[in-house]
Amino acid sequence: MAVAAVSLLTAVPASASSRAPSPVVQTQAFAEPADADDPAIWVHPHDPSRSVVLGTLKEGGLAAFGLDARTLQRVPAGPGGRFNNVDVVGDLAVVSDRGQDRIRVYRIDPRGAAAGAHVLRDVTDPAAARVFPESAVDEQRTAYGLAAGRDPVTGIRWVTVTRRHETRVALLRLVDEPGGKVGTAPLATVDLPSSFRLPNGVSWSPCEEPGEGPQLEGSVLDGRVLYTAQEDVGIWRIPLSPAGFGRPELVDRVRSYGVPSRWDAVAEECVPDGADAGFGGKWLEADAEGLAVAHGKLFASSQGDSRFVVYGPGRTRDLRIVAGRGTDSVEHSDGSAISTAYLGREFPHGLLVVHDGERRPAAGDLATTGFAFLRLEDVIPR
Repeated sequence: MAVAAVSLLTAVPASASSRAPSPVVQTQAFAEPADADDPAIWVHPHDPSRSVVLGTLKEGGLAAFGLDARTLQRVPAGPGGRFNNVDVVGDLAVVSDRGQDRIRVYRIDPRGAAAGAHVLRDVTDPAAARVFPESAVDEQRTAYGLAAGRDPVTGIRWVTVTRRHETRVALLRLVDEPGGKVGTAPLATVDLPSSFRLPNGVSWSPCEEPGEGPQLEGSVLDGRVLYTAQEDVGIWRIPLSPAGFGRPELVDRVRSYGVPSRWDAVAEECVPDGADAGFGGKWLEADAEGLAVAHGKLFASSQGDSRFVVYGPGRTRDLRIVAGRGTDSVEHSDGSAISTAYLGREFPHGLLVVHDGERRPAAGDLATTGFAFLRLEDVIPR
Protein backbone atom coordinates (compact mmCIF):
# COMPACT_ATOMS: atom_id res chain seq x y z
CA MET A 1 0.00 0.00 0.00
CA ALA A 2 1.31 3.43 -0.89
CA VAL A 3 1.15 5.66 2.17
CA ALA A 4 1.26 9.45 2.15
CA ALA A 5 2.35 10.89 5.49
CA VAL A 6 0.63 14.26 5.70
CA SER A 7 -0.52 16.65 8.39
CA LEU A 8 -4.06 16.76 9.72
CA LEU A 9 -3.93 20.48 9.12
CA THR A 10 -2.96 22.82 6.33
CA ALA A 11 -0.93 24.86 8.81
CA VAL A 12 0.46 23.56 12.09
CA PRO A 13 2.19 26.26 14.16
CA ALA A 14 3.61 25.08 17.47
CA SER A 15 1.51 26.24 20.37
CA ALA A 16 1.54 24.93 23.90
CA SER A 17 -1.54 25.26 26.07
CA SER A 18 -1.27 28.32 28.30
CA ARG A 19 -3.34 26.76 31.07
CA ALA A 20 -3.05 23.14 32.12
CA PRO A 21 -6.47 21.64 32.97
CA SER A 22 -7.23 19.50 36.02
CA PRO A 23 -9.89 16.84 36.58
CA VAL A 24 -13.11 17.82 38.31
CA VAL A 25 -13.60 14.33 39.77
CA GLN A 26 -12.00 10.90 39.47
CA THR A 27 -13.31 7.37 39.82
CA GLN A 28 -12.13 4.98 42.47
CA ALA A 29 -8.73 3.42 41.83
CA PHE A 30 -8.57 -0.02 40.21
CA ALA A 31 -5.77 -2.59 40.39
CA GLU A 32 -4.76 -5.61 38.33
CA PRO A 33 -6.44 -7.75 37.05
CA ALA A 34 -9.27 -5.17 37.02
CA ASP A 35 -7.21 -2.43 35.35
CA ALA A 36 -9.07 0.57 34.01
CA ASP A 37 -8.62 0.91 30.26
CA ASP A 38 -11.13 2.73 28.01
CA PRO A 39 -14.14 5.02 28.70
CA ALA A 40 -17.37 5.95 26.89
CA ILE A 41 -20.19 8.39 27.69
CA TRP A 42 -23.95 7.77 27.46
CA VAL A 43 -26.17 10.85 27.60
CA HIS A 44 -29.50 10.37 29.41
CA PRO A 45 -32.32 11.23 26.97
CA HIS A 46 -34.46 13.07 29.56
CA ASP A 47 -32.18 14.14 32.42
CA PRO A 48 -28.60 14.95 31.32
CA SER A 49 -27.43 15.12 34.94
CA ARG A 50 -28.18 11.36 35.14
CA SER A 51 -25.86 10.56 32.24
CA VAL A 52 -23.46 7.65 32.69
CA VAL A 53 -19.77 7.08 32.05
CA LEU A 54 -18.75 3.53 31.18
CA GLY A 55 -15.27 2.08 31.60
CA THR A 56 -13.66 -1.23 30.74
CA LEU A 57 -11.73 -2.98 33.52
CA LYS A 58 -10.07 -5.73 31.48
CA GLU A 59 -10.58 -8.99 33.42
CA GLY A 60 -12.72 -6.99 35.85
CA GLY A 61 -15.41 -6.47 33.19
CA LEU A 62 -17.33 -3.22 32.64
CA ALA A 63 -18.16 -0.46 35.13
CA ALA A 64 -20.81 2.27 35.09
CA PHE A 65 -20.20 5.58 36.86
CA GLY A 66 -22.35 8.59 37.64
CA LEU A 67 -21.18 12.08 36.70
CA ASP A 68 -19.86 12.38 40.25
CA ALA A 69 -17.52 9.45 39.37
CA ARG A 70 -19.25 7.19 41.90
CA THR A 71 -19.43 3.55 40.80
CA LEU A 72 -23.03 2.56 40.00
CA GLN A 73 -22.55 -0.97 38.72
CA ARG A 74 -19.89 -3.50 37.74
CA VAL A 75 -20.59 -6.22 35.19
CA PRO A 76 -18.19 -9.19 35.26
CA ALA A 77 -16.30 -10.20 32.12
CA GLY A 78 -17.18 -13.84 32.72
CA PRO A 79 -14.96 -16.91 32.26
CA GLY A 80 -12.09 -16.11 29.90
CA GLY A 81 -13.37 -12.59 29.28
CA ARG A 82 -11.10 -9.55 29.04
CA PHE A 83 -12.85 -6.30 28.14
CA ASN A 84 -10.65 -3.93 26.20
CA ASN A 85 -12.55 -1.00 24.62
CA VAL A 86 -16.10 0.34 24.92
CA ASP A 87 -18.22 2.77 22.91
CA VAL A 88 -21.87 3.82 22.88
CA VAL A 89 -24.39 3.95 20.03
CA GLY A 90 -27.96 4.86 20.98
CA ASP A 91 -28.87 2.95 24.14
CA LEU A 92 -26.25 0.26 23.54
CA ALA A 93 -22.79 -0.10 25.07
CA VAL A 94 -20.56 -2.08 22.71
CA VAL A 95 -17.45 -3.78 24.12
CA SER A 96 -14.51 -5.62 22.56
CA ASP A 97 -13.90 -8.83 24.51
CA ARG A 98 -10.25 -9.51 23.82
CA GLY A 99 -10.31 -12.74 25.81
CA GLN A 100 -13.08 -14.29 23.69
CA ASP A 101 -12.60 -12.40 20.37
CA ARG A 102 -16.21 -11.27 20.48
CA ILE A 103 -18.32 -8.14 20.63
CA ARG A 104 -20.35 -7.87 23.83
CA VAL A 105 -23.43 -5.62 23.85
CA TYR A 106 -25.23 -4.12 26.86
CA ARG A 107 -28.45 -2.16 26.86
CA ILE A 108 -28.36 1.00 28.99
CA ASP A 109 -31.51 1.51 31.06
CA PRO A 110 -32.49 5.17 31.68
CA ARG A 111 -34.58 4.08 34.67
CA GLY A 112 -31.60 2.35 36.21
CA ALA A 113 -29.43 5.39 35.59
CA ALA A 114 -32.01 7.61 37.30
CA ALA A 115 -32.14 5.26 40.27
CA GLY A 116 -28.35 5.14 40.50
CA ALA A 117 -27.94 1.39 39.93
CA HIS A 118 -28.63 -1.51 37.53
CA VAL A 119 -27.70 0.54 34.49
CA LEU A 120 -26.51 -2.27 32.20
CA ARG A 121 -28.21 -5.41 30.91
CA ASP A 122 -26.38 -7.95 28.75
CA VAL A 123 -28.16 -8.34 25.38
CA THR A 124 -25.32 -10.06 23.49
CA ASP A 125 -26.52 -12.61 20.95
CA PRO A 126 -25.03 -15.90 22.22
CA ALA A 127 -24.72 -17.08 18.63
CA ALA A 128 -22.69 -14.05 17.47
CA ALA A 129 -19.58 -15.07 15.55
CA ARG A 130 -16.05 -14.21 16.56
CA VAL A 131 -14.60 -11.04 15.08
CA PHE A 132 -11.37 -12.57 13.73
CA PRO A 133 -12.06 -16.32 13.46
CA GLU A 134 -8.92 -16.97 11.40
CA SER A 135 -6.70 -17.28 14.50
CA ALA A 136 -6.92 -19.21 17.76
CA VAL A 137 -8.17 -17.29 20.77
CA ASP A 138 -5.27 -18.52 22.91
CA GLU A 139 -2.88 -16.65 20.60
CA GLN A 140 -4.59 -13.41 21.73
CA ARG A 141 -4.62 -11.94 18.21
CA THR A 142 -8.18 -10.98 18.95
CA ALA A 143 -10.64 -8.07 19.06
CA TYR A 144 -8.83 -5.08 20.57
CA GLY A 145 -9.58 -1.41 19.81
CA LEU A 146 -13.21 -0.48 19.10
CA ALA A 147 -15.32 2.45 17.92
CA ALA A 148 -19.10 2.41 17.41
CA GLY A 149 -21.52 4.81 15.77
CA ARG A 150 -24.32 5.29 13.29
CA ASP A 151 -23.83 5.81 9.55
CA PRO A 152 -25.15 9.36 8.97
CA VAL A 153 -26.40 8.37 5.50
CA THR A 154 -28.07 4.96 5.96
CA GLY A 155 -28.62 5.03 9.73
CA ILE A 156 -27.12 1.58 10.28
CA ARG A 157 -25.25 1.02 13.54
CA TRP A 158 -21.71 -0.02 12.81
CA VAL A 159 -18.60 -0.95 14.75
CA THR A 160 -14.92 -0.90 13.80
CA VAL A 161 -12.60 -3.32 15.59
CA THR A 162 -8.81 -3.54 15.46
CA ARG A 163 -6.90 -6.77 15.97
CA ARG A 164 -4.23 -7.22 18.64
CA HIS A 165 -0.67 -7.71 17.30
CA GLU A 166 -1.93 -7.27 13.72
CA THR A 167 -2.72 -4.37 11.38
CA ARG A 168 -6.23 -5.55 10.42
CA VAL A 169 -9.36 -3.49 11.06
CA ALA A 170 -12.85 -5.01 10.74
CA LEU A 171 -16.12 -3.20 10.00
CA LEU A 172 -19.24 -4.84 11.47
CA ARG A 173 -22.94 -4.03 11.57
CA LEU A 174 -25.05 -4.41 14.71
CA VAL A 175 -28.06 -6.65 14.10
CA ASP A 176 -31.24 -6.86 16.20
CA GLU A 177 -32.14 -10.47 16.99
CA PRO A 178 -35.26 -12.06 18.54
CA GLY A 179 -35.79 -11.55 22.23
CA GLY A 180 -34.07 -8.19 22.30
CA LYS A 181 -30.62 -9.67 21.66
CA VAL A 182 -28.06 -7.86 19.51
CA GLY A 183 -25.53 -9.56 17.26
CA THR A 184 -23.05 -8.53 14.57
CA ALA A 185 -22.65 -9.07 10.85
CA PRO A 186 -19.32 -8.56 9.05
CA LEU A 187 -19.12 -5.87 6.37
CA ALA A 188 -15.44 -5.55 5.44
CA THR A 189 -11.81 -5.63 6.59
CA VAL A 190 -8.73 -3.60 5.73
CA ASP A 191 -5.06 -4.32 6.43
CA LEU A 192 -2.91 -1.31 7.17
CA PRO A 193 0.82 -1.35 6.44
CA SER A 194 3.45 -2.89 8.69
CA SER A 195 6.35 -1.42 6.69
CA PHE A 196 6.80 2.02 5.16
CA ARG A 197 8.86 3.60 2.38
CA LEU A 198 10.74 6.56 3.84
CA PRO A 199 11.56 9.74 1.87
CA ASN A 200 15.15 8.53 1.49
CA GLY A 201 13.93 5.35 -0.24
CA VAL A 202 14.64 3.05 2.69
CA SER A 203 11.96 0.60 3.86
CA TRP A 204 11.24 0.91 7.58
CA SER A 205 9.19 -1.18 10.01
CA PRO A 206 8.58 -0.26 13.64
CA CYS A 207 10.34 -2.56 16.07
CA GLU A 208 8.05 -5.04 17.80
CA GLU A 209 8.48 -8.14 19.92
CA PRO A 210 9.20 -11.12 17.63
CA GLY A 211 6.00 -12.49 16.10
CA GLU A 212 4.00 -9.34 16.74
CA GLY A 213 2.92 -6.69 14.26
CA PRO A 214 2.43 -2.92 14.74
CA GLN A 215 -1.09 -2.99 16.19
CA LEU A 216 -3.79 -0.33 16.37
CA GLU A 217 -6.08 0.43 19.27
CA GLY A 218 -7.37 3.95 19.97
CA SER A 219 -10.20 4.69 17.51
CA VAL A 220 -13.07 7.11 17.00
CA LEU A 221 -15.80 7.46 14.36
CA ASP A 222 -16.56 10.92 13.00
CA GLY A 223 -19.50 10.46 10.67
CA ARG A 224 -18.21 8.39 7.75
CA VAL A 225 -14.57 8.72 8.82
CA LEU A 226 -12.59 6.46 11.11
CA TYR A 227 -9.56 7.83 12.92
CA THR A 228 -7.45 5.02 14.37
CA ALA A 229 -4.05 5.10 16.09
CA GLN A 230 -1.34 2.66 15.11
CA GLU A 231 0.64 2.76 18.33
CA ASP A 232 4.22 2.86 16.97
CA VAL A 233 3.37 4.58 13.68
CA GLY A 234 0.80 7.38 14.01
CA ILE A 235 -2.82 8.30 13.32
CA TRP A 236 -4.77 7.07 10.27
CA ARG A 237 -7.83 8.61 8.63
CA ILE A 238 -9.99 6.07 6.76
CA PRO A 239 -13.25 6.88 4.88
CA LEU A 240 -16.12 4.43 5.51
CA SER A 241 -19.27 3.30 3.74
CA PRO A 242 -21.45 0.19 4.15
CA ALA A 243 -19.44 -1.25 1.24
CA GLY A 244 -16.27 -1.06 3.30
CA PHE A 245 -13.15 1.02 3.78
CA GLY A 246 -11.82 3.76 1.54
CA ARG A 247 -8.16 4.63 1.05
CA PRO A 248 -6.31 4.95 4.39
CA GLU A 249 -4.20 8.07 4.89
CA LEU A 250 -1.54 8.51 7.56
CA VAL A 251 -2.28 12.00 8.90
CA ASP A 252 0.29 12.27 11.69
CA ARG A 253 3.32 10.24 12.74
CA VAL A 254 4.92 9.45 16.06
CA ARG A 255 8.31 11.08 16.68
CA SER A 256 10.09 7.71 16.35
CA TYR A 257 8.64 7.08 12.87
CA GLY A 258 11.50 5.99 10.61
CA VAL A 259 14.03 5.58 13.45
CA PRO A 260 15.99 2.31 13.10
CA SER A 261 15.65 0.00 16.09
CA ARG A 262 15.88 -3.71 16.88
CA TRP A 263 14.59 -6.16 19.47
CA ASP A 264 17.05 -6.89 22.27
CA ALA A 265 16.21 -10.36 23.56
CA VAL A 266 18.23 -9.90 26.75
CA ALA A 267 16.65 -6.60 27.71
CA GLU A 268 13.30 -7.72 26.21
CA GLU A 269 12.77 -4.34 24.59
CA CYS A 270 13.51 -2.39 21.42
CA VAL A 271 16.81 -0.49 21.33
CA PRO A 272 18.11 2.12 18.85
CA ASP A 273 19.94 0.70 15.84
CA GLY A 274 20.87 3.76 13.81
CA ALA A 275 20.53 7.50 13.51
CA ASP A 276 17.25 9.41 13.48
CA ALA A 277 16.88 10.90 10.00
CA GLY A 278 14.09 13.21 11.14
CA PHE A 279 11.11 11.63 9.36
CA GLY A 280 8.97 11.45 12.48
CA GLY A 281 6.19 13.79 13.52
CA LYS A 282 6.32 16.59 16.06
CA TRP A 283 3.47 15.89 18.45
CA LEU A 284 3.13 12.21 19.37
CA GLU A 285 5.47 10.21 21.58
CA ALA A 286 4.74 6.52 21.02
CA ASP A 287 2.44 4.95 21.83
CA ALA A 288 -0.22 6.91 19.96
CA GLU A 289 -3.36 5.97 21.87
CA GLY A 290 -6.88 7.17 22.76
CA LEU A 291 -8.75 9.34 20.23
CA ALA A 292 -11.88 11.48 20.54
CA VAL A 293 -13.56 14.19 18.42
CA ALA A 294 -15.28 17.44 19.43
CA HIS A 295 -16.06 20.73 17.68
CA GLY A 296 -14.22 19.64 14.54
CA LYS A 297 -11.04 18.86 16.51
CA LEU A 298 -9.27 15.57 17.09
CA PHE A 299 -8.07 14.83 20.65
CA ALA A 300 -5.24 12.27 20.94
CA SER A 301 -3.20 10.69 23.73
CA SER A 302 0.58 10.90 23.39
CA GLN A 303 1.02 8.07 25.86
CA GLY A 304 4.82 7.93 25.83
CA ASP A 305 5.22 11.33 27.49
CA SER A 306 1.79 11.66 29.19
CA ARG A 307 0.65 14.56 27.01
CA PHE A 308 -2.46 15.11 24.91
CA VAL A 309 -2.64 16.71 21.48
CA VAL A 310 -5.55 18.74 20.08
CA TYR A 311 -5.45 18.91 16.28
CA GLY A 312 -6.85 21.86 14.28
CA PRO A 313 -8.42 23.22 12.33
CA GLY A 314 -5.72 25.79 11.68
CA ARG A 315 -3.85 25.17 14.93
CA THR A 316 -2.42 22.25 16.88
CA ARG A 317 -1.54 22.40 20.55
CA ASP A 318 -0.50 20.02 23.30
CA LEU A 319 -1.27 19.90 27.00
CA ARG A 320 -0.91 17.94 30.20
CA ILE A 321 -3.67 17.16 32.68
CA VAL A 322 -2.32 18.21 36.06
CA ALA A 323 -3.31 17.70 39.68
CA GLY A 324 -5.80 20.14 41.14
CA ARG A 325 -9.18 20.50 42.85
CA GLY A 326 -8.14 17.61 45.09
CA THR A 327 -7.59 15.31 42.10
CA ASP A 328 -4.55 13.55 40.66
CA SER A 329 -2.68 14.30 37.44
CA VAL A 330 -3.09 11.96 34.44
CA GLU A 331 -0.24 9.81 33.12
CA HIS A 332 0.13 7.28 30.31
CA SER A 333 -3.48 7.61 29.18
CA ASP A 334 -4.85 4.81 27.03
CA GLY A 335 -8.44 5.78 26.13
CA SER A 336 -10.65 8.85 26.04
CA ALA A 337 -14.26 9.85 25.34
CA ILE A 338 -16.06 13.16 24.75
CA SER A 339 -19.63 14.38 24.95
CA THR A 340 -20.42 17.91 23.77
CA ALA A 341 -23.90 17.79 25.37
CA TYR A 342 -25.04 19.83 28.36
CA LEU A 343 -24.63 17.45 31.32
CA GLY A 344 -25.87 19.58 34.18
CA ARG A 345 -24.27 22.37 36.16
CA GLU A 346 -20.97 20.55 36.71
CA PHE A 347 -20.42 19.96 32.97
CA PRO A 348 -22.49 22.65 31.21
CA HIS A 349 -20.44 22.63 27.98
CA GLY A 350 -19.63 18.95 27.76
CA LEU A 351 -17.45 16.28 29.32
CA LEU A 352 -14.05 14.78 28.59
CA VAL A 353 -13.21 11.45 30.25
CA VAL A 354 -9.68 10.05 30.07
CA HIS A 355 -8.05 6.88 31.32
CA ASP A 356 -5.37 7.51 33.94
CA GLY A 357 -2.66 4.87 33.79
CA GLU A 358 -0.89 5.88 36.98
CA ARG A 359 -3.22 6.74 39.86
CA ARG A 360 -1.52 7.86 43.04
CA PRO A 361 -1.07 6.67 45.65
CA ALA A 362 -0.69 3.04 44.62
CA ALA A 363 -2.47 0.30 46.57
CA GLY A 364 0.46 -1.23 48.41
CA ASP A 365 2.63 -3.02 45.86
CA LEU A 366 -0.07 -2.82 43.17
CA ALA A 367 -0.12 -0.06 40.58
CA THR A 368 -3.53 1.57 40.29
CA THR A 369 -5.48 3.06 37.39
CA GLY A 370 -8.74 4.93 36.95
CA PHE A 371 -10.72 7.49 34.96
CA ALA A 372 -10.63 11.28 35.24
CA PHE A 373 -13.55 13.60 34.36
CA LEU A 374 -12.82 17.09 32.98
CA ARG A 375 -14.95 20.00 31.80
CA LEU A 376 -14.70 19.93 28.03
CA GLU A 377 -14.26 23.71 27.76
CA ASP A 378 -11.10 23.47 29.90
CA VAL A 379 -9.49 21.35 27.16
CA ILE A 380 -11.34 21.97 23.87
CA PRO A 381 -13.16 25.31 23.83
CA ARG A 382 -15.61 26.01 21.04
